[in-house]
Amino acid sequence: MTNLDDKDRALIAVLAENARLPVAALAKKLGLARTTVQARLDRLERQGVIAGYTLRLGDGALPGEIHATVLIAITPAAQGAVLTGLRKLTAVERVFTTAGRFDFCCQLRVATPLKLDEALDEIGEIDGVVTLESLIHLSTRIDRAL
Repeated sequence: MTNLDDKDRALIAVLAENARLPVAALAKKLGLARTTVQARLDRLERQGVIAGYTLRLGDGALPGEIHATVLIAITPAAQGAVLTGLRKLTAVERVFTTAGRFDFCCQLRVATPLKLDEALDEIGEIDGVVTLESLIHLSTRIDRAL
């Protein structure tokens, strides 16, 4: 297990705001030497703390796209079959296991309401899916995702 110190956490926080900052700018913001920041980045990447650097799009970046969350309840022992079915659907971006009355929480992205309807039908047809509930994302009010 990786133990993060305060400097690691501060580095991750600065990267969460802007992962495109050069190492020299990160060093200046953190009050550390550039070589120290580079060594920390290398270590955090090696340990899997930093899995990559990515682009996060704002709500207006892809107008017309619909994002939705789908909560899925499954029959006992159907997890593998349901995950296999979900992997085949291009609308499914992410799947989380959950605790509570639903077994999976899926994030979907589609181009039109019709495509969302089709994706929901496809999910409902997967063997082992008992019930599902969909929530359409309207706007992002808070986003602290790293």
